Amino acid sequence: MTLLNRWFEEVWNEGREDAIDEMAHFEAKGRGLYGEGGKEVEGVAEFKAFYRSFQSALSEIHVDVQDVLREGDREVARCHVTAKHTGDGLGKPPKGNALSFTGMTWVRIKDGKIAEAWNNFDFLTMYQQMD
Repeated sequence: MTLLNRWFEEVWNEGREDAIDEMAHFEAKGRGLYGEGGKEVEGVAEFKAFYRSFQSALSEIHVDVQDVLREGDREVARCHVTAKHTGDGLGKPPKGNALSFTGMTWVRIKDGKIAEAWNNFDFLTMYQQMD
């Protein structure tokens, strides 16, 4: 199992916040993920805040990792995400809508942990489906 397979399974599908500490380097950078004030996520604490906002807004989150490529210290995964919008964490009132969107993550691994991630998820489609 690749690091990204494990990341999406344990962190997102199982909802294990403690797995973030196991798999993310403490200085990890999350390119394409934005937290407070529209700033890119940097470090485990900021990623956990980002993660909690998604966890509070979405239920039944499932990330289906469709492909993973690995070479040297890099991995890339192509994913399909499904969830239900049942909470307030993303700034829109919940309507219980089913969400379905795709994305890709490319990571650099350092000391067996994710040190940097470039994320390209279709959050526009996700937000449109919340209305």
